[in-house]
Amino acid sequence: MRHVESRLQQSFVRWFRMQYPSYALCLTSVPNGGLRSKTEAAIMKAEGMTAGAADLLLLVPRGKYGSLGLEFKTQAKGSRQSAVQRRWQESFEAAGNKYVVVRTLENAIAAANQYMNPDKQIYHNGINETD
Repeated sequence: MRHVESRLQQSFVRWFRMQYPSYALCLTSVPNGGLRSKTEAAIMKAEGMTAGAADLLLLVPRGKYGSLGLEFKTQAKGSRQSAVQRRWQESFEAAGNKYVVVRTLENAIAAANQYMNPDKQIYHNGINETD
C-alpha cells in the first residue's frame, strides 16, 4: 500500500512541477516514513521532524491560507489518517493553512489547482470544485 501512495505522490509532484514551474521548489516532501535506526530517528526528531506531518507541503500563500498540506492515501478500505496525523492536521489548520487528504491523482490535481487559483471556479469532469 505504501508504494501505491508513493507512486501517486510522485505522479503529482511531476505534474505540479510542470504545471507550476515557478513554484516547483516551493513544493516539498516531509520524510516521515521509512525505516531508520534509532539514532537517525532521534537526530531527525531533534532537527524538527514531526510525526503526523502531511506528505507534501506547498509553501505558497494563497487566498486566506499560508500554505497547503497534502496527505496521500489510497482508495483501499483501511487507508485513513492516524490519530497523530489528525492532530497534526488540526494544528496546521489552526495556524491558517489548508490541509487536504487526496486519494487519486485527479483529487490531488484538483486540490492544487483550487489552492493555486482561489479566485477562480475550477471545474473538473463537470464538477465545481470551489470551497
